[in-house]
Amino acid sequence: MPDRRTSIAPSAAQTELARSLADLRASLGLPDAFAPEVEQAARRAADAPHLPVTDLTGIPFLTIDPPGSTDLDQALHLERHGDGHRLRYAIADVPALVPPDGPVDEEARRRGQTLYAPDGRVPLHPSAIGEHAGSLLPDAVRGAYVWDIVLDGDGREVSASVARARIRSRRQWSYAEAQEALDAGTAPEPLALLAQVGPARIEQERARGGASLNRPDEEIVFRDGAYAIERRATLPVEDWNAQLSLLTGMSAARVMLDAKVGILRTMPAPSAEAVDAFRAQTVALGLPWPPAVDYGEYLRTLDHREPRAAAVLQAAAGLFRGAGYVAMDGEAPADPEQSAIAAPYAHATAPLRRLVDRWALVICEALCAGLPVPVWARDSLGELPSIMGASIRLAARLDSGALDRVEAALLASRIGAVFEATVLAVRNGTVSVQLADPVVTASLARPDGVRPGDRLRVHLVAADIPSGTVRFDAVD
Repeated sequence: MPDRRTSIAPSAAQTELARSLADLRASLGLPDAFAPEVEQAARRAADAPHLPVTDLTGIPFLTIDPPGSTDLDQALHLERHGDGHRLRYAIADVPALVPPDGPVDEEARRRGQTLYAPDGRVPLHPSAIGEHAGSLLPDAVRGAYVWDIVLDGDGREVSASVARARIRSRRQWSYAEAQEALDAGTAPEPLALLAQVGPARIEQERARGGASLNRPDEEIVFRDGAYAIERRATLPVEDWNAQLSLLTGMSAARVMLDAKVGILRTMPAPSAEAVDAFRAQTVALGLPWPPAVDYGEYLRTLDHREPRAAAVLQAAAGLFRGAGYVAMDGEAPADPEQSAIAAPYAHATAPLRRLVDRWALVICEALCAGLPVPVWARDSLGELPSIMGASIRLAARLDSGALDRVEAALLASRIGAVFEATVLAVRNGTVSVQLADPVVTASLARPDGVRPGDRLRVHLVAADIPSGTVRFDAVD
């Protein structure tokens, strides 16, 4: 799917949007800055980092991130290992920079995760840690938790362990740069091998019965003085890179489950009734889910350029619900799986941006070394599910509120216009539609006989930027 971008021209609408986004932040109680004592503590830690003794700076690690990223959590190195591969996946050593119960730790527990808004991030850590001393920036010696994972020729995990070491990334690649180098055959071997390992891990996901929605990205951006909504399909290298993070999270979950101590990211399997309802929706949309094909494989066959596929993916999202965190200490949960991944899984690869990952890293490192789990980590495990749950709900309110306001601003100058739209879902007498241009999703009263996948012409009645509300009517 080609990139699609819809912008709001610099105008009074932009000014009103900026004010509305600021009001949204205030209404959600988002902090504008860190307290002076938190900033000072972060700078002290950044100025005197405790680097690990083990030296892996001779290994040419690399990072792959969106362009302009400064909070780099992960660096990777791949090499051939017999008939398979060896992955070393380095994760930012945030625990060395954030002492337990110190000012930075206490503030991070209040925040839970980095929040992303169109008018700026609300970071989990001060920039001295999040964008400097903790970030795996190129040509900088950094401490890291290095996962050492051996895969066989089919991409199955043979062994996995984690230990702290100092590393030095050689280059920061953007996704587009990495894909271009892979396509041209000019990628260095540690990157080139990702084109082998990534697809092999996707095959392993298929064999497990795992599923990935892989819906086109929708992102609010600010460029050239204007907000825009961009939607694009992900590049193959993004999916392959994501598979390395999933692999590491599954390895971390296995380490903690074996010891019955740690914290997992779980999600229950959808009910039989929900699966039957989704199967019926795929039939109604003209893209039936064959009984002999498993759920994940069916989703992988969809052509995301097809409007009906967008409606199927919207319906499928309803099965990816109920995710949460489960802490354990002495007893494993009855159902430890993350059902979409079809395996036990833990968040362990983004400690600069997500609080819970710090616990997973220190626990896994201790267990792999045969050492006791740090007391501070074990004693506070029970607090994490509620902290992370609250931050996830806040992030969802921020995301939806910001998107609503940007969409209203996109449409504010087009009251009375008629748009082509595709019906995504029908619920309780209303329909959710996707406009063809601009990139906007909206709801309206259900016209008679309309089903998901149908094409409609809709008339814009109102668009209010401060509240983020838009109102459409169907054209007869």
